[in-house]
Amino acid sequence: MIIMNEKIKASEVHLTGVDGEDLGVMPREEALALAKKLKVDLVCTSLMSSPPPCKLIGAGAAKQQAQKDKQAERRQEQGAKVKELRLTPHIEEHDYDTKKRQAEKLLASGHAVQLVVKLSGSKEGQQARELLERLTKELVAFGTRDSGIQVSGKQAAVKVNPK
Repeated sequence: MIIMNEKIKASEVHLTGVDGEDLGVMPREEALALAKKLKVDLVCTSLMSSPPPCKLIGAGAAKQQAQKDKQAERRQEQGAKVKELRLTPHIEEHDYDTKKRQAEKLLASGHAVQLVVKLSGSKEGQQARELLERLTKELVAFGTRDSGIQVSGKQAAVKVNPK
């Protein structure tokens, strides 16, 4: 939350100007008058010290910055989602390239990718392992392998985390 203009309750503030210059300690009323004269907002940057440090910031810029910070915080809280890409052991080169591009795009946007190869026969396990090895080697610029390739029953899978 932003404390600005009349909401600042301290009797004195340590003021920083619009261009970052130090204007020193002054009474709150004087700082508010200066902010009105310059048509900017007086924003308190911290309540932890006495007198509280305040800045002169262009009108509305403080609210925009706080909104951006809140969005970034929310994005970080959600964390990276794991997206699954499915392949088959007998994939053609063009389809392979498409899946590789999709994986690169997902990793670049910060998502983890679970690469899954569906197996139909018992002899496809080795092909699936080789396919996943090749794909993870080509994705090394975008992400790192979370663990080894797991081949179990009907599928082979590997998770790749973004860099």
